[in-house]
Amino acid sequence: MMGAEFVILSLAPLLIGTFAAVACALPGNFLLLRRQSLIGDAISHVVLPGIVVAFLVTGHSTTWPMMLGAAGAALVSVVLIETIRRLGRVDAGAAMGVIFTSMFAAGVLLLEQSDTSSVHLDVEHALYGNLESLIWLEASGWGSLLDPVALRALPPELTRMALTLLVVSLFTWGFWRPLKLATFDEGFARTLGIPVQLISLGLVVTAAIAAVAAFDAVGSIIVIAMFICPPATARMMTNRLAAQIWWSVAFAVLSAVLGYVLAGYGPLWFGGSNAVSAAGMIATVSGLMLAVVAAIGPHRTA
Repeated sequence: MMGAEFVILSLAPLLIGTFAAVACALPGNFLLLRRQSLIGDAISHVVLPGIVVAFLVTGHSTTWPMMLGAAGAALVSVVLIETIRRLGRVDAGAAMGVIFTSMFAAGVLLLEQSDTSSVHLDVEHALYGNLESLIWLEASGWGSLLDPVALRALPPELTRMALTLLVVSLFTWGFWRPLKLATFDEGFARTLGIPVQLISLGLVVTAAIAAVAAFDAVGSIIVIAMFICPPATARMMTNRLAAQIWWSVAFAVLSAVLGYVLAGYGPLWFGGSNAVSAAGMIATVSGLMLAVVAAIGPHRTA
């Protein structure tokens, strides 16, 4: 389990899933406290058509085309939401619901009607990700971690998610005080001269970066689950924000590790012959943790 085979087949996927879970959970704490947790769901819906169009235009599924396509889709969605809200004179929430579901449906339609299966860009990978395929073929054992040649062959998703986690962590640490004040008392933050709108925009952009970076590797299921489940579980463990952040990181890591292990070995333990989706199992484990803490957590609500 922990020898050369583990390094080749499981180390990279496990790290990618863990990095993605923590990168989504960190901004998810502030979105939860602001009652904006579904922004993660919204982002994962909006970026799909942008990613597909970027591939169809460029013919490449590399990082920058995907990121630019996702950013373009987000911009289009903002314009459409504002247009519907103003012309239709409807609530902003209703306008967002229409646009998010419509753009996700358009993305699924494009996936089904275009030939993208050869590059792992299809409905299955968009929803469930492709963690199981992100293996480290050049590795020969734990010694490969010190081999520059082998390290260059690591899946690019690992580097991408590590950098994304670093950016999200630096944003959380660097803007800790303004984020905390703007989240709990927006009026007081304004009186102190804190640019509340700019901080809120930065939080949403950070969440979008985490979601887009994780989307290709782990799919939308983990993205949505990790924005909500670890922060919500952590919220029922403590009333202190700093402690909540650390609890959410712990729950995100535990969900990723347990989910990945159970996806590969759980069915075998119960007499099955095939593994199940790692992304789906990670999301399931995070949901089960939330249910358990909701029942017995020290700060659960009635």
